[in-house]
Amino acid sequence: MNTIRKEGYRSVMINYNPETVSTDYDMCDRLYFDELTFERVMDIYDLELPKGMVVSTGGQIPNNLAVRLDNHNVPILGTQACDIDRAEDRAKFSAMLGACGIDQPEWSALTSMEDIDRFIEKVGFPVLVRPSYVLSGAAMNVCSNKDELERFLQLAANVSEDHPVVVSKFMMHAKEVEMDAVAQNGEIIAYAISEHVEFAGVHSGDATIQFPPQKLYVETVRRIKKISREIAKQLNISGPFNIQYLAKDNDIKVIECNLRASRSFPFVSKVLKINLIELATRVMLGLPVEKPKKNLFDLDYVGIKASQFSFNRLQKADPVLGVDMASTGEVGCIGEDTNTALLKSMLSVGLRIPKKNVLLSTGTAKQKVAMLSAAKELIANGYQIFATSGTSDFLEQNEVPNTKVDWDEALALLHNHELDMVVNIPKNLTVRELGNGYRIRRAAIDLNIPLITNSRLAAAFIHAFCTVKPEEIDIKSWDEY
Repeated sequence: MNTIRKEGYRSVMINYNPETVSTDYDMCDRLYFDELTFERVMDIYDLELPKGMVVSTGGQIPNNLAVRLDNHNVPILGTQACDIDRAEDRAKFSAMLGACGIDQPEWSALTSMEDIDRFIEKVGFPVLVRPSYVLSGAAMNVCSNKDELERFLQLAANVSEDHPVVVSKFMMHAKEVEMDAVAQNGEIIAYAISEHVEFAGVHSGDATIQFPPQKLYVETVRRIKKISREIAKQLNISGPFNIQYLAKDNDIKVIECNLRASRSFPFVSKVLKINLIELATRVMLGLPVEKPKKNLFDLDYVGIKASQFSFNRLQKADPVLGVDMASTGEVGCIGEDTNTALLKSMLSVGLRIPKKNVLLSTGTAKQKVAMLSAAKELIANGYQIFATSGTSDFLEQNEVPNTKVDWDEALALLHNHELDMVVNIPKNLTVRELGNGYRIRRAAIDLNIPLITNSRLAAAFIHAFCTVKPEEIDIKSWDEY
């Protein structure tokens, strides 16, 4: 029999049987921790009586507690609670951006289906929808048509004055760019700008991130730095922060600003070789800080952060990535160039270089075009392509040899272990479209066959393993870069 005994703010597993009772902290099978709540934080604060509290290094929950802590006279180190609230409150943050002339995707908090329909008539599909309460933890989704919108909103308990839905215009084929930085009294003292391999629409926790950015216009970088400086000034930031941007043809829009260390902070710190969180800590403690002289243009190597997924442990889950985070881990790798770094990272999270046969099912017309050069590279490197109907016809029109298969034939090839990699990209998130490829995606996961469901990542991975051979991958320690 197992029971839990709580001691202070630690919880200990007690393994009980008639002969022995173990309360060893280190040897327990599991160690349970209480959920981080305002009450528990105040218990610790009352016990420790610290000079101040840091809320910017523990993810989203501490940020959410900042205002309540401030109301109870808990001294917050670094960016103050009122400024954290201005960044977290969508209406306040949006008003601040508007006053500064900073662009953002058009959005509205809506309380009825009629309001939602009118807003979509104005901005058009696709839209990003965030119900205030949904079942099964589905927080938000990109909807490309009326069917998707209705299907997704059915997950919500209701749409009312008490449960508004935030609907935002979604930019298709836009790059997502992140600024991780440390500021002191509203002035940025160190920063790192990174670029997602996938287009916007994949959660930043699931996306493949490259740093320094490899395919951004210099003008885009300049504008992002300018906007970030203005936001840091307006929010009087002292400590770490992260801003997410959409970039398309030098049209820059702010998605959100988090006044805390992001999940990419350790990654960019390792690649840039500047300990950003150490700088942030010195700022929050009021210690002297010097601006680092190094910047992202000084690096002659590339870092890639890839995500690890556990779909094989989730029976019947559809391994399609979206704006909800699905990854369970991540790996950061460094290489002399993008292809080497990407190949290292993809292999590190469990993908394998295919030996011979690749199945392509490549979604919309634009996604097919994005995959065309990758398909040609596969053929040039001796691979055989199997393709579903629409993809096969497109490849034939562009003189790329392939074998056409239907869904059942593709499934049989998978179960016979005749395919070494699957690229399956849904056109949209309708029930019909997701249903077509679901059996293929699920079989690939269950049979441990590498699967990619994003055209940009698939094209980049194919180009990488067609350009760099495994024996050419350099093995170096971090100090050698």
